[in-house]
Amino acid sequence: MSIKPLVLENVSFRYRDRQGAAIHNITFSAEPGELLLLAGASGCGKTTLIRAINGLIPRSYKGELSGKILVHGQETTGLPLARISQMVGTVLQDPERQILGTKVINEVAFGLENMGLPRTEIIRRAEEALAYLKILHLRDRETFHLSGGEKQKVALAGVLAMKPSILLLDEPLASLDPASAQEALEMIRRLADEGLTILMVEHRVEDVLRIHPNRIMYMSEGEIRYSGDAQGLADAVDFREVKLPARQIARRAAHEPAPERITLLPGMQDSAGMPLVRFENVSFGYESEREVLHGINLEINKGDVIAVLGPNGAGKTTFVKHAIGLLKPKAGRVLVNGKDTRQASVAEIAGTLGYVFQSPSHMLFAPTVREELAFGPKNLKHPPAQIEQDVKRALEIVNLRERENDPPLSLSFGQQKRVSIAAILAMRSKILVMDEPTAGQDYRNYMNFMDAILQMPGFEAVLFITHDVDLAVIYANRVILVSDGTVRADGRPQDVLRDYELLHACRVVPTSLLDLNLELLPKTGQFLRAEALGTVL
Repeated sequence: MSIKPLVLENVSFRYRDRQGAAIHNITFSAEPGELLLLAGASGCGKTTLIRAINGLIPRSYKGELSGKILVHGQETTGLPLARISQMVGTVLQDPERQILGTKVINEVAFGLENMGLPRTEIIRRAEEALAYLKILHLRDRETFHLSGGEKQKVALAGVLAMKPSILLLDEPLASLDPASAQEALEMIRRLADEGLTILMVEHRVEDVLRIHPNRIMYMSEGEIRYSGDAQGLADAVDFREVKLPARQIARRAAHEPAPERITLLPGMQDSAGMPLVRFENVSFGYESEREVLHGINLEINKGDVIAVLGPNGAGKTTFVKHAIGLLKPKAGRVLVNGKDTRQASVAEIAGTLGYVFQSPSHMLFAPTVREELAFGPKNLKHPPAQIEQDVKRALEIVNLRERENDPPLSLSFGQQKRVSIAAILAMRSKILVMDEPTAGQDYRNYMNFMDAILQMPGFEAVLFITHDVDLAVIYANRVILVSDGTVRADGRPQDVLRDYELLHACRVVPTSLLDLNLELLPKTGQFLRAEALGTVL
């Protein structure tokens, strides 16, 4: 009988500093070339399971581990981490935590150097991995200047170069534009077809279903509650927790009371007056010979809920960093409340614009979640009573009341993302700017906090960079398409998102929700969430 690459028998784990087990009684095995999708709500134990398989538990994350984990028939408890990492490759959810090298080629070669391979073989295998992922053109680029999606691909190249037989992917699509996500999924399917055993944690279930995973496991409260095919998944899961194709959600929601209509930024629609932010012919480049933004002209007005869509490396984050004064234009100017950002400090602008970074580790540092949330308002000299009230309200909005005394960096990536959003909510900035707000979030959490944010009094405009087309469909009243550092389209979602040719040119892939909304638009007259379309079908 052949030995299976991966076997888990009654695996349970409790973190040393937490009550209750994070995972309990996990039992399953995986075959060579099997692609397993692991789905479930944020904080249900998916990342803990990955840490147990790749040996980080109990070596880096201390606590009580029981049960057996066998990789190619060997119990991992008796193996050194270096040996496990040669058999089990891991790509983390947040590539920032994985990238150490300053140059791309150095980063991809790092693991191979630790294996003590000859230099010629290191270079050959590193370049092969980059070519396999179609990013050989990034070979000599500095990792610091890569987009989030590019960093994700580089982290994966570093793992593939080591030729593991098991690949663990924690939210591999979180930072990727829709077209890159499709390419990544096709590549993941190809790796599995070539014999790699792959366990993929992913909230974008609908996207992964397109490549026909061999098995889907659904986790809830630290246990595997379902293991089977895609057909059975729809009946086994809560459609509010795991995002299913839009027509399936609409049909299941048709038998329930219709969701309340969300009013975006109540009282702010069609507000006249001076623009909150104005870009006047803005150009910028990190390196003198390479321009990232060219000739950007636009305004952000009161009542705007703007989704910024476009491919990885298109300049979306660079554009937003100009609005908050973190970057200053090389040509043209940016005005915030009529004042040139060159004349205003970042601290001054922070009173108007609150920015949630793409990577939460860039902004989290305090000993507890509560102190993290209070830090900004204290610096802005808000009264103590108001700080207390605003911190409490922000914790409720992002569903983290029970974690207020936990260290932020001990939380899952999805929970850290919610802490970083709450930190800005507590500051009461007039304009909320979020970079990939739904990365690492389960469907219920991101719908709940987006609903709450867009009905909060105080915000005059909300702008979010996203690769999630459905977020733009459901929440935006304006969509800006950015590609190659220029604005390709700017208008109502119904107008911008119906041009599929332009979307494909900007590497934006239409979703089942967009398809269904466009089909039903003559009846509805507006874009709606899948749950609300059930009554129209």
